[in-house]
Amino acid sequence: MTPAETRAASLDTDTLTVADPATRRNSVDGRGAPVAVPDPGVDRRSAADPSAATGGSPAGGESGGRRPWWASRRRRDLAAYALFLLAALWVTSQIWVDPAGRVASLYVSDPAQVQFFLAHSVRVVLHGEFPFYTDQFNYPDGVNLMANTAILALGIPMVPITLLFGPAVSFVVLVTFALSGTAFAWYYVLSRHVVRSPLAAAVGGWFCGFSPAMLSHASWHPNIISQWLLPFIVWRVMVITRSTRPWRDGAILALLVVWQAFINEEILLFTAMACGIFLIAVVVQRPGMWKAAWRPLGKAVLTCTVVAGSLLAYPLYIQFAGPMAYHGLSSAVQDYGNDIAALFAQGSPTLGGDRRANVNLAPNYSEENAFFGWSLALISIGIVAWLRRELIVRALAATGAFFIILSLGERITWWDRELIPGPWELLVRLPLLDAVVPTRFGMITTVVIGILLAIAADRVRALKIADPKTRRTLAVSGLVLALLPVAPMPLKMTTRPPVPEFITADRWREYVGPDQTLVPIPVPSMGNTHGMRWAASTNLDFKIPGGYFLAPRNANTGDPGRFGGRPNGMGALLEEVSATGRTPKLDDRQRRRSLDELRYWRAAVLVLPLDQHNSEPLRQTVEQFAGPARQELDVWVWDVRPLTGSQG
Repeated sequence: MTPAETRAASLDTDTLTVADPATRRNSVDGRGAPVAVPDPGVDRRSAADPSAATGGSPAGGESGGRRPWWASRRRRDLAAYALFLLAALWVTSQIWVDPAGRVASLYVSDPAQVQFFLAHSVRVVLHGEFPFYTDQFNYPDGVNLMANTAILALGIPMVPITLLFGPAVSFVVLVTFALSGTAFAWYYVLSRHVVRSPLAAAVGGWFCGFSPAMLSHASWHPNIISQWLLPFIVWRVMVITRSTRPWRDGAILALLVVWQAFINEEILLFTAMACGIFLIAVVVQRPGMWKAAWRPLGKAVLTCTVVAGSLLAYPLYIQFAGPMAYHGLSSAVQDYGNDIAALFAQGSPTLGGDRRANVNLAPNYSEENAFFGWSLALISIGIVAWLRRELIVRALAATGAFFIILSLGERITWWDRELIPGPWELLVRLPLLDAVVPTRFGMITTVVIGILLAIAADRVRALKIADPKTRRTLAVSGLVLALLPVAPMPLKMTTRPPVPEFITADRWREYVGPDQTLVPIPVPSMGNTHGMRWAASTNLDFKIPGGYFLAPRNANTGDPGRFGGRPNGMGALLEEVSATGRTPKLDDRQRRRSLDELRYWRAAVLVLPLDQHNSEPLRQTVEQFAGPARQELDVWVWDVRPLTGSQG
């Protein structure tokens, strides 16, 4: 950015604190310290004195003294990232022990799905497969990957790791770098453009990267916690409001938007909505600012729309009108909302968290998107009251409050008791919003709180307390009260069955041809995803029926979405046997239906691990329509090619 653009990036003199290196020629003091745009209530002497921001003497101020290590911005950045990376390794430590053999202790489906998508990226790179649709699972109907967050922008860069170490290792690498990268990205933007103190920026970055909401998704959704582009998107939006080169800045924003779209579209939509509400909150307070902002904003938004729209036109066409496209989310998740009591509870994966206490406060443990705890909630309110004269604080408070209300869902509840209908009830059927999980709006408020914490830590210097030691004590005490109860803890893991040797030793290749399927028993579904891991471990060299994904009901393109493909009797039957351990006696109709489904899937072989839960009842059930099983290595095998006519 040019100096003029950097100065223009501030919405107003009291909106953002700017400390960009590009402005040093015109806005530095004699010692090279950045001079920030004035903010009301900020001690002007601290802007001209580096010692005020760091708590020490000015760099190089001592006669003949050497600059302390923290005086170098690069070293501060490296130290910040090292801290964030160590924290991310701490959080994921139980997965790193055995990436292929450990999984989140409550839900195993999402990691298997992500690993499948990572393996799909390998096929895109090595075999030139179509990136936005596949029939490697849910064969023969296939799956619309653009409508299922196939994380191509994460999976394709991870191809070397996936090839060398497998998708399970790629999964934990993604989670580790998503947490640390998001924290560092917010630190970087906050330290350059919002606050003067690197320590204050680190506080904000820490909370944005390791908040209870981020931790709750970390075991399952690396696409949701990979938010390292968002700070830069937000900053570029602020830039274009006063840009002197709106066409160029709009194009830059468009490239960031396209990149984020291939990580997670829902988070991109949240970011756009949050920026819009924030700018509206600013303009409502300062209507005159619109006169200066609307021209560059309009030009940049037009450029962004044209460039991003051109690059995303075909992928979005596939998503909304291509094969297996659906409209709107499954009703199972469309009404996911936060309970009001959740706002004052501790997140399960935090130091003060308690899973049992959080029952009914969130839709499930992977969606604890607004668990702030009493101390952090009260301190956040206190920060807004303390700094209420600052425009940026008022706008942030309005943005955070708006989205926390939306996150309550269609029915506002208190300890699982319905109080009144929520405003989300009026929006849930609007285009795009019908594909949103409302509880996740709480993640926007999480970022707002992180920025408020950074601003508050930076403004401590302006407190009218003569004794610096007392001022530091108050600041540290406030941060401890806010952050210690929500400090991240290692994600809880459990063991999972290994991929059968029958798969890893390639014995399956003796049975399965290019357009045939290997049918895991039980049939892959939302609750039985081990077969998806088997396929992912081979980089999807064989097809499977079923799986865990979103698709239109009954496989009719354009219908509302649901989890899984068209219903099948064999899958439901075997799922019940696996759950209950009871062996049913099949009649002729059930046997014929099962064989018809095997023919529809072009099944070549059925595979049941010996150590599968309730394997004996499952074996006895399958033998009623597929004949006697044969043991090979660590699995039971049924060669059903003679029954299905799939002789290859």
